[in-house]
Amino acid sequence: MINSAESGAIGQSAALEIESVADILERQLDSVIQDWLSRVEQESELTCIPLSFEDRTGHLPLLLHDVIARLRLDAGTKAPISLAAGTHGDLRRKQGYTVAMAVEESRLLQISIFSLLHKEVKRLEFSTLLPDVVTIADEVDAQLKQQMLRFMAAEAADVKCSVWNRETNEYER
Repeated sequence: MINSAESGAIGQSAALEIESVADILERQLDSVIQDWLSRVEQESELTCIPLSFEDRTGHLPLLLHDVIARLRLDAGTKAPISLAAGTHGDLRRKQGYTVAMAVEESRLLQISIFSLLHKEVKRLEFSTLLPDVVTIADEVDAQLKQQMLRFMAAEAADVKCSVWNRETNEYER
């Protein structure tokens, strides 16, 4: 016999709407950003550069929208290059980030996304979950690649515009 507490739980689980990973990410965008920020704030390697909330998180809605758009592409469709990621790479370099810091931020973004999916597991469409996880990882890594390409291009331009000082063994502008 089912008691009233069990029947309430059964009724609640039956009422949950099954959603795609893209829909869950879109609905929980602010939650992912807050989770990411709380993880970033625990990393002294990242917080050593003081940034406002907007300066630290302002890029995330665009990057996450690119992830969501990628999840909604038809299978076999070539993914577009994330313009937001390149812009973010330029910004982080100007803010004084190192390559390692950008990689850490990207890693934390994946953790935040996957943690959200774990919390929302009862709402997930299981038939597409694993391919969607692969797509998320691929898109976030592709975004990181774009950030690093822009980061390195800016560094190369700096070196090209610089003059080697033999006394200090450094480049000078």
